[in-house]
Amino acid sequence: MNGFDTEFHDLDHYIRVITDRIWEGRRLEDIRRYYGQDCAVETPSSVSIGIDPVIEGTRKTLLAFPDRRLLAEDVIISGDDEQGYLSSHRIFSPMTHAGPGAFGPATHRPVHVRTVADCVCLNNRIIHEWLVRDQAAIARAIGRHERDVAQDWVDAAGGWNKPPMPPAPAPYRSYVETAGAGADAAQAWMEGLRRPSFTQASVAPDIISGLPGGEVAVGAAAREVFWRGLLQALPAPEVAIEHLASVPRPGRATAVAMRWRYTALHTGAGRYGAPTGRPVQILGITHLEIESGAIAREWVLIDEVANWMQLLTPRTA
Repeated sequence: MNGFDTEFHDLDHYIRVITDRIWEGRRLEDIRRYYGQDCAVETPSSVSIGIDPVIEGTRKTLLAFPDRRLLAEDVIISGDDEQGYLSSHRIFSPMTHAGPGAFGPATHRPVHVRTVADCVCLNNRIIHEWLVRDQAAIARAIGRHERDVAQDWVDAAGGWNKPPMPPAPAPYRSYVETAGAGADAAQAWMEGLRRPSFTQASVAPDIISGLPGGEVAVGAAAREVFWRGLLQALPAPEVAIEHLASVPRPGRATAVAMRWRYTALHTGAGRYGAPTGRPVQILGITHLEIESGAIAREWVLIDEVANWMQLLTPRTA
């Protein structure tokens, strides 16, 4: 890989090694080595610019969850070393809520949570990042509802104050596959979102779906319950796919990474309580595994705390 330290065999190796050094090795200052000076990081509830917020966010997370581990489940890669790679890194973290922080005083309860980080990598550095963590899974594991955590965060921040995410620096351009397994799966999903019943083609009958809040649905019918509930609360969404790449793996399932935004008004009862009429934007990342032309496994990363924050922020007019 041109521009990267020679110790790294490929981008998969680069992502796994630097993640291990920063998190497992607690080498927070290595962030200055592996992140660009002006790196922008977007989560569903925030946008930060620069290295210092990344270090401070990592420090605060480790204060609240000092034994946190980052176990790589997959790294789905697209791009190249000339215009920039995109690594979509799915992580499973076992940890203990042993310190104070954004989720309140320590409860000493065990937590298991997934995160997906989409990182633009060029010249040995991460220069742009989108990160989605299942914050609702953390809230539930420590005995709280994600709505109550959202209220705490809204109170602390004075409302919903998310700035716009700047575009990724040139020469990187987001890749959206137009033909192939990923494109077919994305088209079927988009067609499903146009139906209140959310019936989607090309789904294995015994699909296993990792869903927000640490939930798992087994079977196509159970999976559809989640999507129908989202569509009932936030109907007629505008959906934009920002990144879509599939990676064939001989002898294994084809892996797909898809980052998307779902924007709608809260006009339906159900998942988020009585309708408020307020706009909600969901930044989501989905990983899929496709076998024999059908989705066999998927992981849907949405931050339900961020969704509740948008609904709970007091009106200004």
